[in-house]
Amino acid sequence: MVNRRQFVYSAAASVLALSRETVTFAQEYDLVIKGGRVIDPSLHLNAIRDIAVANGRIVSVDTNIDNNAAELIDATDKIVIPGLLDVHSHYARDDAGPRICLSDGVTGWVDAGSEGADQIGDMVAIARSAPQLARVLINIGRRGILPDGDTHDLALADVDAAKAAIASNRDFVIGVKARLSEGVAANDLEVLRRAQEVATFFNLPLMIHMGQTASPFSVLVDQLKPGDIVTHMFAPPPNAIIDNNGDIFPEVLAARRRGVWFDVANGRTGHLLWDTFDRILQAGFWPDTISTDGSTTSRDAPSVIDFPNVMSKFLNFGMTVDQVVARATLHASRLYPLFRDRGTLNVGAPADIAVLELREGSFEFVDNYENLRVGEHRLFPYETVLAGQRVPRV
Repeated sequence: MVNRRQFVYSAAASVLALSRETVTFAQEYDLVIKGGRVIDPSLHLNAIRDIAVANGRIVSVDTNIDNNAAELIDATDKIVIPGLLDVHSHYARDDAGPRICLSDGVTGWVDAGSEGADQIGDMVAIARSAPQLARVLINIGRRGILPDGDTHDLALADVDAAKAAIASNRDFVIGVKARLSEGVAANDLEVLRRAQEVATFFNLPLMIHMGQTASPFSVLVDQLKPGDIVTHMFAPPPNAIIDNNGDIFPEVLAARRRGVWFDVANGRTGHLLWDTFDRILQAGFWPDTISTDGSTTSRDAPSVIDFPNVMSKFLNFGMTVDQVVARATLHASRLYPLFRDRGTLNVGAPADIAVLELREGSFEFVDNYENLRVGEHRLFPYETVLAGQRVPRV
């Protein structure tokens, strides 16, 4: 006869056995990415590994992780890297922009001044609704990017308007942008001064668009503080970051030493010339970050196409794949505080992951002046994972 104590013990044992059986058959992970070459500069890792994801975060990076997952991505012969961070883009100009770049592997982006104070709300609304992490820089020209120049009328560089716009959108405006090319800015030094006044007031970085300026770049770069960003660093003369002999200006070297960042921002026109590109890389002055200056129409622009295509230019003409990946992920994560937990595949990090295909062959690459080069390596988007969820390519 079973007494009361024996009955309780028997019932407890049955529950424990049932719970163990449930755990045994439950799916341990939401997603496993199998067999890819995992490249993560933050971990000094370049090896064949699996990545397991649960609850939107990376839970394991190891060899031969059990396939007990709701979803599996076969990454054999593919490259698996942290999600790409595009620190100079214009995806906030169009509602479709965030999803287009997401399918190319971009899991975080910053719009670099598409709009100024007058229309800042439109840009913030797109960034706020983007599926991935997104923020904006405010253009010091209050009407944003204009065909005849953002600050062609110096009155458009309105300090008070910019300050008021930032104060109203402090959660999404993370910096100030000044386009300084001749014809865009009426007085580049004064526009720079006003932009810096706004940025400094809020303790924000300033990004300057350089190349073809009225003032020598050596003079302009002296006005930048630590944390500021020089974008379009491969823009050709007049007033590039190199002199006529191909040497980097001492003021540029001093700026890097004091903490000014130098960014690619490939773009469509006026920002990258192969000859200037070669001379800068040969001088050993490599970019801190790689970005696209892309928008919803970039796929139709041979000089851009997508982020992996821009990365491929450096892979073919000077850098290793690890160095290229670092500048599109880890380095980019250091520009702005909101990206500090991105750009890594470390356990516990948000599961934002780009899977790329590296093809060998003969591929054409175009600068902003329709000059063509042929390279042997090209990166292509393959899969994107955002917060642990596989993203369809569009």
